[in-house]
Amino acid sequence: MYGPTPPLPLPTDRLQFAMPPMYESLDDERTHRKERLAGALRLFGRLGFEDGVSGHITARDPEYSDCFWVNPFGLPFKHVTVSDLVMVNASGQVIEGRYHVNQAAFTVHAQVHAARPDVVAVAHCHSVHGRALSALGDLLDPITQESCAFYEDHALYDAYTGVAVDAEEGRRIASALDTRKALVLRNHGLLTVGDSVDAAAWWFVSMERSCQVQLTARAAGRPVLIDHKQAVATREQLGGDLVAWINYQPLWQDISRSEPDLLS
Repeated sequence: MYGPTPPLPLPTDRLQFAMPPMYESLDDERTHRKERLAGALRLFGRLGFEDGVSGHITARDPEYSDCFWVNPFGLPFKHVTVSDLVMVNASGQVIEGRYHVNQAAFTVHAQVHAARPDVVAVAHCHSVHGRALSALGDLLDPITQESCAFYEDHALYDAYTGVAVDAEEGRRIASALDTRKALVLRNHGLLTVGDSVDAAAWWFVSMERSCQVQLTARAAGRPVLIDHKQAVATREQLGGDLVAWINYQPLWQDISRSEPDLLS
């Protein structure tokens, strides 16, 4: 016996699928970047990536390409709103806002932005599992689908010289990053970049989780590596900034819906 004929499938053009927005003006694009930056900071605070006053996410201004929006010095990530964000020039001098900026941290970001004009956002925080892997001086191994996104697309900055306070140290870090999406800073933590705030934030979240998985797997036994061919193929499928942007949207929807005051 066959039941009633089921309804016809809906045309795919009637189904919603989020893609990066188009902007009618630079002001609209600036507002969008600032909203996403405040949201990413809130999310990082919720996920426990904050450690005292350490950590930054920077976003290049869409009009003034050598100016950057950044979180205020000393303000908890969990409390940041759009109106709290500070705009600084390439030297870290505040040109809009009412707070100071962590100059030591921004020194690194400024040099990464200068070396990578394709990068809109840079994320660096002292997250627990990222610091643990960095203390080993290790890279991520291709042991999961998620870690394959970083396969041959992240590097180790194999030095620790204290708190980065000079431009030369920032240039060395930018050189180690080169064209890649992420960096393990030995004895320090993780740094990720992206062509949007969403992408840079997603890569940081995913990299921190991949560090946790790798450390956990090693503690339990000997992880089985995904072979080179499959790791490369997986990276080609999942390692682009558009995929990162798409993966980040559930996190953005969660933080913006549950904490709408971040937009104020």
